Amino acid sequence: MTTQNAIDWPEKYLPGTTDNFVSNEVVVHGVSATRVWSLLVDTSTWESYYDNVADISFPRGGGPELRKDLSFSFGTFGFPPLDALVVEFQAPAPDVPGRLSWTAVQHGTPEEQLDVLHAWLVEDLPGGRVRILTQESQIGQPAAALAGERPNPMLNGHQAWLDGLVGAASGRPAR
Repeated sequence: MTTQNAIDWPEKYLPGTTDNFVSNEVVVHGVSATRVWSLLVDTSTWESYYDNVADISFPRGGGPELRKDLSFSFGTFGFPPLDALVVEFQAPAPDVPGRLSWTAVQHGTPEEQLDVLHAWLVEDLPGGRVRILTQESQIGQPAAALAGERPNPMLNGHQAWLDGLVGAASGRPAR
């Protein structure tokens, strides 16, 4: 039996207690967690496989490789660039999943304020498979509005990110 790992959630962002939560996962054969990780943490590759991200910058320096405590900014889902901070960073290793998460905030009026935690888990599974799980928990009125849309743009957008990431890691276009 294979036990799969889970995202570690800070209390503030606990799924089911926030205004919007989405979860996307793929399990694929023929790529490694290390290969997927290398593309995920290199923000200079994001726009090549995911068309819902733009304006990536590092206002305090650093980048394009993510690392713990790195501040960065990016635009997505039509929001102005969000101020992000990497809060968890653990590269995958044998029997250890890769863990990446960042908080991202949009400042402004109460109607504009958004506070999110976007988390990733990348792990090798038996049989030459890799599991990629991404979950995002959001707080704020814009998040509640997104949660009410059908289909949910966050769910579809994150699936496109996963599909693009897998395509890039395998050398194939996204399905």
